[in-house]
Amino acid sequence: MLRALTAEQSRAAEQQAVATYGVSLLELMERAGEAVADEVEARFPVGSILVMAGPGNNGGDGWVAARVLHESGREVSVITLRRPEDLSGESAESARAAAAAGVRWLASEGAEMETLRSASVVVDALLGTGSRLPLEGAVAQWCRGIADSGVPVISVDVPTGVDSDSGAVDDSAVIADLTVTFTSPKLGVVTYPGAARVGELIVADIGIDPAITNGLSAPEVWTDDDYAALLPIPEPMTHKNERGRVLVVAGSGRYPGAAILAARGAMRSGAGYVTLAVPDSIVQIAQCHLLAAPVVGLPSGRSRTLSSSAASEILSLAAEYDAVVLGPGLTLSDGSVATVRSLVAKLTKPLVIDADALNALVDAHELIEQRTADTVLTPHPGELARLLGESVSRVQADRVFSSSRLAGPRRAVVLKGAGTVVSDVDRQVIITAGTPALATAGTGDVLSGVIGALLAQGLAPLEAGALGAYLHARAGEEAAGALTPMCVTAEDVPDYLPAAVRELLTF
Repeated sequence: MLRALTAEQSRAAEQQAVATYGVSLLELMERAGEAVADEVEARFPVGSILVMAGPGNNGGDGWVAARVLHESGREVSVITLRRPEDLSGESAESARAAAAAGVRWLASEGAEMETLRSASVVVDALLGTGSRLPLEGAVAQWCRGIADSGVPVISVDVPTGVDSDSGAVDDSAVIADLTVTFTSPKLGVVTYPGAARVGELIVADIGIDPAITNGLSAPEVWTDDDYAALLPIPEPMTHKNERGRVLVVAGSGRYPGAAILAARGAMRSGAGYVTLAVPDSIVQIAQCHLLAAPVVGLPSGRSRTLSSSAASEILSLAAEYDAVVLGPGLTLSDGSVATVRSLVAKLTKPLVIDADALNALVDAHELIEQRTADTVLTPHPGELARLLGESVSRVQADRVFSSSRLAGPRRAVVLKGAGTVVSDVDRQVIITAGTPALATAGTGDVLSGVIGALLAQGLAPLEAGALGAYLHARAGEEAAGALTPMCVTAEDVPDYLPAAVRELLTF
């Protein structure tokens, strides 16, 4: 498990390592530069290398990388925003050592932009966590030059022009092919829009004890091992009723597919028994698409949506199940809203609240807060904005904070979208997997079923939300790889969940 740190937290971790273990900041800079050099060597074993070095510690890392690469026989040049004699601290020492070793360098004011085009790879060590937006002057000019050159880019710690805390980006921000960060990812490189500028992310170990970063209050970024440890693998003698029973309450005459997708998500996620409860007017449609799941009809009105009298039947039915998924495709008819509110208030089973069930609670979310059973909310930004009485732009401006606002004891919030954030009262997990292929109608319905199945198999709300969001994201990636991102539909996603699970079974 890693922590997504702010710039201040990252500096604090380095200072604690210095105070606790006697390592110097110069040694940490040396290790960071070596890690960058290793990635350059591994990915670009031939050709010339151009390092763009800024005036701070990020530039110091770049100077170290330049020296290490030069000493290994590579052709390396540095364009620097500040001459070595004008630098201070560890950066000055690293720059002087590189110059003394014979690394060629040129001050940025005397360099031609054309120099960029002659390189095989550019190392962006301009600002890193020191980026302050908007970019101005020479930094902005060189960032635009890097983009115009078309040369592959490896960024050091954080691409220049990405705010390391918020993920906000300058229009001129570097678009990296690879970013090498140290110890832990910075929050801005795993949250959007900054994450879109990072390329492949490598987290290099520079010798800071993980206990230091794990002791910080920061969102978590899980590894494959972390996800794999949560997979509910059935035992050899397991009975279907011991693998989790899921009741999906969903659908309407207008949206029968949402109910079917949620059921299929649950069925592909390890549940031993899944039942779909829908308005009686669409039972036959659901039965045509589901062979292994029973379909139960509920009272409905002329609008082919749930009648308010459905709540009592659902409460009786739910007694036989380990978790309930509520909301996909219900609509906001009077009967559906009344049913949702009654169920949220009275159900004592683990519950996933999704889609129209969330919308039905916009002016009654005290019902959510009064629940004592395990609960997972799965809003997209618009749904969360309505529940919070905020604008979508404010929710998106700080997704990490926004996702925490309705979290509570035994209650997790899965804020969907690029860089899904899962929060409970104590912890937050940022999901770094995902693909634009999932930005299509119905994929969220599949996710609600996946999470419902994991809840039914005994996972806690945060664990079910995080593992479910990860498996869903990886299934989307697998589907995109096979079908192209343009051609993936929600109906494809359940079929690729096995690939996502199989991948974790190897850990």
